[in-house]
Amino acid sequence: MNYETPLLDNGGTLALPAPEAERGYRRTLVIGAVIAIVGALVLGWWWMHSHPGAKPAAVEQLPSVTVSAPGRSNVAAVISATGTLAAKRDMPVGVAGEGGMITRVLVEPGQWVGKGQVLATIDRAVQTQTGASLAAQVRAARADAGIAQSNYDRALALVDRGFISKADLEQKAATRDAALARVKVAQASLDEQLARNGRLDIRAPEAGLILARGVEAGQIVGASSGTLFRMAERGEMEMRAQLSEGDLAAIHVGSPATVRPVGSNVSYSGTVWQVSPVIDTQTRQGIARIALSYNPALRPGGFAAAEIGGGSTSAPLLPNSAIQSDDRGNFVYVLDANDKVVRRDVKVGEVSDNGVAIAEGLSGSERVVLSAGAFLAPGQKVKPILQKPLSQKPRG
Repeated sequence: MNYETPLLDNGGTLALPAPEAERGYRRTLVIGAVIAIVGALVLGWWWMHSHPGAKPAAVEQLPSVTVSAPGRSNVAAVISATGTLAAKRDMPVGVAGEGGMITRVLVEPGQWVGKGQVLATIDRAVQTQTGASLAAQVRAARADAGIAQSNYDRALALVDRGFISKADLEQKAATRDAALARVKVAQASLDEQLARNGRLDIRAPEAGLILARGVEAGQIVGASSGTLFRMAERGEMEMRAQLSEGDLAAIHVGSPATVRPVGSNVSYSGTVWQVSPVIDTQTRQGIARIALSYNPALRPGGFAAAEIGGGSTSAPLLPNSAIQSDDRGNFVYVLDANDKVVRRDVKVGEVSDNGVAIAEGLSGSERVVLSAGAFLAPGQKVKPILQKPLSQKPRG
């Protein structure tokens, strides 16, 4: 067997080959590092258990939010309403006389007519003959009255000569007076018939616009036929706006209004001319009637929306971004003296291009969060950045 002879250094110590010495050195370093880590963990565990109240210091970072004290501004109160368009004075026109068969219809819907203008005519063949007969009776009565007058004049010339007694003269005077009375009776009968014949013409009671026609030539009409024509007096229109009790109390006769028919982008100016004196017991609403000038786009029976001026009020004005809402209603966030977020329930008033008026819930002196309210929570502390209120901003 061959045995390798170990190598000794000059001191008599065993000398390892170079690779084995390097491995031993590395092993020593690893062991030292493990001992240091374990020692640090043990020291940390001992510190945490011996100082239970000690925590690492944290740096507080507060979110910055924009706030404003809105104050109070004069806000024009605008009441929104819906309703129907109608003629301001819707005039039904029917048969005023005994009626008969329609011979001609002279107007169409949309046509302007004057007061007393003939809208339709009724056959009057029989009535014309009756009138002619009565006219002949008038002529006969006048002839009889002329003869009676002549007889009386002759008798009056002879009575002074004694040829005719005063009794005969009085008789002839009575005959003359009776003949004159018969003339008046015949003339009255003729005038009555002519008036009846005139009522066979269906005429416009006032100047205005024909809205509807419900009769045709050849139709038999009478006093019971109902409405044959509908017309708007002088062509004036109106909107009958439905309003709640509270809104109805806020407007008055003369309040300005803007009306926009459904399907149209054009608005028409008007004025409230009548406010309903009663409230419907079922709907709890009343009607405000808005007078409008004639325009072809304003068709009676159509639906329209209106904005009615209800004066002005003083209220805080906020941008729409400041208003939050949930199942409890509308609210805003305000900051207390410690810059902490506090919820404040509000009632929203008029909404316009200038902002949202707050009807209830704010006095105007609070610091209100203008934006980022959705990312805040009540009690959270923030860093406020003050901004001028809307009422102090220059308007473009």
